[in-house]
Amino acid sequence: MRSFFTLLSCSILLISCKSENKEKEQIAREENPEIRQEEDFSQEEISIQPVSHSTAVINWGDITIYLDPVGGAKVFDGMEKADLVLITDIHGDHMDAQTLGALELGETKIIVPQAVKEELPDSLDSNLVVMSNGQMIDQNGFSIEAIPMYNLREEAKQYHPKGRGNGYVLEKEGQRLYIAGDTEDIPEMRNLKDIDIALIPMNLPYTMTVEKAADAVLEFAPKKVYPYHFRGKDGKLDVDEFKRLVNEGNKEIEVVLANWYPEGTEE
Repeated sequence: MRSFFTLLSCSILLISCKSENKEKEQIAREENPEIRQEEDFSQEEISIQPVSHSTAVINWGDITIYLDPVGGAKVFDGMEKADLVLITDIHGDHMDAQTLGALELGETKIIVPQAVKEELPDSLDSNLVVMSNGQMIDQNGFSIEAIPMYNLREEAKQYHPKGRGNGYVLEKEGQRLYIAGDTEDIPEMRNLKDIDIALIPMNLPYTMTVEKAADAVLEFAPKKVYPYHFRGKDGKLDVDEFKRLVNEGNKEIEVVLANWYPEGTEE
């Protein structure tokens, strides 16, 4: 009989300890969002598929995003249909009304700056979501922030004046993707925090040098960076040098040298 009561007492004590531990874990989760985040979901994979120059298809979990779709619908053959479209600026390497029409987007939303809206046909009005620099919205399960993109050099300000175009930061479940658009190493880029993946341009005279791009990346330190939009008036900039400079300064940043200029896309 004594053994029975001893066993019963131990069982009650064990149950009590487990209950107390669960309560402590629950309090820890409530007080620490990072713990709750790790337990409540596994982060979705983000893949960047270059199409050409500044155009890409981004697959983020089960969402497909077309970035600056140009070049006609044929270049998107075999890819998932777009759930969301992002357009950064009015220039022809970022915005093409014919491509947008040929893609037969249906009700798919197209995120644009006001200057782009003014250049697109009225037939796309119901698709358009206009964002201004600094604005934040929720769309397709993402938090989207419009980041300024502009030139700093006096001789280049004619190309991208401040306030016209948008870069974007997309965030979902703690992951953050930065799309710089046509910009130099502006303070708004350098001050970014907690970026997982960044797409950074470098071409002259339109954006910035390899050295400026690398210096900015070292300052805001994304986990992974893709140099893109690196063809200028005198050919392509040296992305191998960009990678060397970045990793010389910070070996932890992964530099991905993807094929942004497949055969047949040269101008």
